[in-house]
Amino acid sequence: MLSTSAIDCISRVRLGFVASVTSGGRPSVSPKGTFVVLDKRTIAFGEIRSPGTMSNIGHSPEVEVNFVDPFTRKGWRIRGLTSVLRRETDGFDEIFSKWTALWGDLSHRIKAIVVVSISQVKPLSTPPYDDGVSEAEMVAVYKAKYMGMYP
Repeated sequence: MLSTSAIDCISRVRLGFVASVTSGGRPSVSPKGTFVVLDKRTIAFGEIRSPGTMSNIGHSPEVEVNFVDPFTRKGWRIRGLTSVLRRETDGFDEIFSKWTALWGDLSHRIKAIVVVSISQVKPLSTPPYDDGVSEAEMVAVYKAKYMGMYP
């Protein structure tokens, strides 16, 4: 079940890295930038151009999704089983408005919604926290780093 902290992270970051397995048994990771929290046990993303991920979950519906805030360097590992709601099928229209509200015209590119029923949630953090670095210090370091990369 998602904690308030996990929901806040996903709602801020929206970008989740989806790990799935190919039909040949190989790992595959793909970023998806349209994640929405449906409830404490369910997250979903809008499928825009994800042919590999869609193929993978078609034969093996289990995924792990990682969300990481690039400034705090904290996040969440979420495992679960996927189901797919395609346009013009039962359930799609009931939740599609969440994507329209967030992404406007981009939402019209969504061909399906991939729903992840959560089975496991684990926190992620970077090793400097083990040494006593505070979240404020991490944010300051990464703000400076990104400002240097993108002045």
